[in-house]
Amino acid sequence: MATLARQLRLRDYFALAFGTMVGVGWLVLMDDWLGRGGPLGAMLGFLLGGVLLLPVGYVYGEWVKRLPDAAGEAAYTAQVFPPIVSFFTGWMMLLAYFIVCPWEAVALGKLAAYVFPSLNSMELYRVAGQPVFLPRLALGIALTLFLAMLNYRGIRLSASFQNWTAATVLLVFVTLLWISGAHGKPANFEPRFRDAPLVSILLTLQIVPYFLTGFESVPKVAEESHTGFRSTEFFRAIVTALLVGAGFYVLAVAAVAYVAPWQGLLGKRFATAIAFEQALGARWPVSLILVMAMFGLFQCFNGNFVASTRMLFAFGRRRTIPARFSAVHQEFLTPSVAVLGIAVGTLGAQLLGDALLVPVTEVGSMASALGWFAACVSFWMVEKRAGMRTVTAVGILVALMLFLMKVLPVFPGHFSPAEWIAFGIWVLLGAALHCSSSLMGRLRSGGQTSSQVVTGGPNPSRQDP
Repeated sequence: MATLARQLRLRDYFALAFGTMVGVGWLVLMDDWLGRGGPLGAMLGFLLGGVLLLPVGYVYGEWVKRLPDAAGEAAYTAQVFPPIVSFFTGWMMLLAYFIVCPWEAVALGKLAAYVFPSLNSMELYRVAGQPVFLPRLALGIALTLFLAMLNYRGIRLSASFQNWTAATVLLVFVTLLWISGAHGKPANFEPRFRDAPLVSILLTLQIVPYFLTGFESVPKVAEESHTGFRSTEFFRAIVTALLVGAGFYVLAVAAVAYVAPWQGLLGKRFATAIAFEQALGARWPVSLILVMAMFGLFQCFNGNFVASTRMLFAFGRRRTIPARFSAVHQEFLTPSVAVLGIAVGTLGAQLLGDALLVPVTEVGSMASALGWFAACVSFWMVEKRAGMRTVTAVGILVALMLFLMKVLPVFPGHFSPAEWIAFGIWVLLGAALHCSSSLMGRLRSGGQTSSQVVTGGPNPSRQDP
């Protein structure tokens, strides 16, 4: 049986993880962030979230050294939990990656229509009162097909694309920080919080799982590392991406609130671009921001596409969904059927437009926290050293807190009925695929393909499933 190509190095893993985290949220949702916490509340929410997730990143770094399996959380939980728990843990994590793909495809049309308003024409239909326009839909379809082709033909092509887009985003971002520092003033930060400081921080902290989901994408392509790649570098890529990603969001909020009075940006589409246009009285900063946003959209779409396809491939290999998803292209050494599956799912989901995607992205935030929680609990159960267990226990508490903040009614911003419905639909889809696989004759109990974890310390040898 053909195996996946092994060509990824440290810079590729960083670009994948960073790109999976940072898309266009800093542009299209900045008004929401400021509305939740005010400038300081939003900054502290993202900063606190990044720091709190370091123990979770540590756990993933340890797991990937011991068990480099594309199934990620499904493989980790399979070591200590029944197969059905393992499958649905991984299935929820797959949602966190997959739903970003149609969201970014839809966001491309939004960005393009900001520059070319004529794209808001030729309405096809409406979903929950929101129009779906043909030109914007066509752009999303074209980008989806391009990324599908790129990933179908090889991980090296995909990784190179990711490296260039991530480098462009960071370069333009540094330029925007300089512009903000030169033209802004501290008085624009007032008032520093939207509500009471603690409430402002907590409201922002709720959305952190969704926007920082991506550092744990590294293990999903662990099997594709270059033969000379050291297993300790997985952790390095995870932590670096997590810190840079959290720092990016903190500085993005600071740059916008510093360059223009933030309360005047609430309720405005593309508040980031509006802030810089107001401060400089010119249109060129908007063009610069939109260029950065486009590259951010490309990297986020591609990063989540890669992670989604690898998880779907791994589920097929473990026979927890139909085995055809585990097919590897003989020439390109890519999970070709999984790539086509995610592409088709993305094309179908973007037909729903904005209205139905919003509640599903909220479910993605909860799904990320659930996956982090399961990975940490599993590691705590197999690890015997007290020091590592202590760090893991912190990760468990952090992930559990982030999960409960989305599902318990006592917290502001908890799940709405629409979000529970979206969650139920995704669970039913997973159950249908799982049952289909069983009916097709899955015989291996638990569907495990990886070796057992050696407890008490990392496995010194790389074991490819």
